[in-house]
Amino acid sequence: MNPIREFSGRCVVLPVDDVDTDQIIPARFLKTVGQTGLGARLFADWRYNDDGSPKSDFPLNDPAAAGAAVLVAGRNFGCGSSREHAVWALHGAGFRAVISTSFADIFRRNALTNGLLPITVTASVWNRLVSESRRPEGAIVTVDLPRQELTLPDSSAVHFDIDPFAKECLVRGVDELELLLNESDAIDAYEANNPPSLRLDV
Repeated sequence: MNPIREFSGRCVVLPVDDVDTDQIIPARFLKTVGQTGLGARLFADWRYNDDGSPKSDFPLNDPAAAGAAVLVAGRNFGCGSSREHAVWALHGAGFRAVISTSFADIFRRNALTNGLLPITVTASVWNRLVSESRRPEGAIVTVDLPRQELTLPDSSAVHFDIDPFAKECLVRGVDELELLLNESDAIDAYEANNPPSLRLDV
């Protein structure tokens, strides 16, 4: 997992509320247990016609969206099932962060544990981003995870919250298991200095 510290990226807006995980990655693509190759299937039913050709009116098919690293999504993004494939598909399509006014809890957790940063903002900030993204030049934001700041196209910065443990993992580019394994020497030292006590009640 690549670390997330500070990066700038172009936004693409999907202004739809209650986007569920089956819309993010349809169930027929869940046969794989690997994290690669799902980016091309992201929003497949919305993004492509029956013959596989791209729908010109879908935001991700706009040439201006090419290379976008930040998805600005509607409220309650990622509701529905708990499939991690939804996060894998977003990550595989090049997204490093998703900005919304609210996320489904399970999707948020899956995102944080798989290297995708969910950023919750107020409705006013969301509206500003949507408005800026409609300009011909689009909108570019800067994410500073250590400082928990999102810098908007007008150079103003807003604070966002994140679970401290998840933040530590994302900044270091590790999942929970890797973080624990990286601390194995400290764990061994603690156990050596604090042997378990055995008490037998007769």
